[in-house]
Amino acid sequence: MPKRILITGAGGYIGRQLSERLREDYSVIGVDIRPTDDANHIQCDIRDPKLADILSEHQVSHVVHLASVLEASGDEQRDYDIDVNGTRNVVQCCLKAGVQHLTVTSSGAAYGYHPDNPSWIDESDPLRGNDEFAYARHKRLVEEYLAEQRRAHPELKQLILRPGTVLGRQTRNQITQLFEKKRLLAIRGSDSPFVFIWDEDLLRIVEKGIIESQVGMFNLAGDGALRIDEVAKCLNKPLLRLPAALLKTALAVGHRLGLSRYRPEQINFLRYRPVLSNRRLKEEFGYQPQLSSAQVLELFIDHARARGQL
Repeated sequence: MPKRILITGAGGYIGRQLSERLREDYSVIGVDIRPTDDANHIQCDIRDPKLADILSEHQVSHVVHLASVLEASGDEQRDYDIDVNGTRNVVQCCLKAGVQHLTVTSSGAAYGYHPDNPSWIDESDPLRGNDEFAYARHKRLVEEYLAEQRRAHPELKQLILRPGTVLGRQTRNQITQLFEKKRLLAIRGSDSPFVFIWDEDLLRIVEKGIIESQVGMFNLAGDGALRIDEVAKCLNKPLLRLPAALLKTALAVGHRLGLSRYRPEQINFLRYRPVLSNRRLKEEFGYQPQLSSAQVLELFIDHARARGQL
């Protein structure tokens, strides 16, 4: 039977690109909580049980679950409900409608930001998304639930993708906001390494996973990693290195006074960044990223400077 695809979060940065790409060869519909003028997109909250009716009506065989809260809204219960309970509903609707294959974009953040992280994190390493980072905690909880469902319902094939920082020609996200500042912040004594994945590589990986109905968990990153000082050099911006104790104190005071939403422990986001190995992506999934981490950053910088973003 021909593949019929539904994309959640279809109105987002990756969702729009993926819809356009897949629509050339497949029947594709999208759902998003935001209204859209795209005739192929349906306004629907991923927490709504009516998603099962949409899947059945359109005889969907493959679902790509992109919808997620990327930036904390300030309402932790709302963000949890969308990320965790929303994914639960997507899975249950897939099972009810007889969907064959589910692709979920998780994140390298699911591994967590810890001082004892391996130099290169493999898919067999434990998921320890920190409780103090809602995004990382939610990704960990989602993956724990997906693992339960794989055991209970092997008929729904799962492909779990864990991207590093996604960059492309038009990217704007929390990481690029850091790059836009006059100087980059670093924690003294930490290399704060980054791995990047080109958005075009991400699209190709999702498409390959659908075509081949691949299963498994895979890190998504270009070859190599860049230390924070190397990132600063590429951006041609100064690097401000602060002692961890000083930054913790500043964040504690700022958070207590309501001047910052960040808490002292959240410096670990910069201090202990997970560095994703892409070995399994290349050897087992069968995809070689077209751009290395350094090349992805260079491409982003060139286009961001051209439009005045940097």
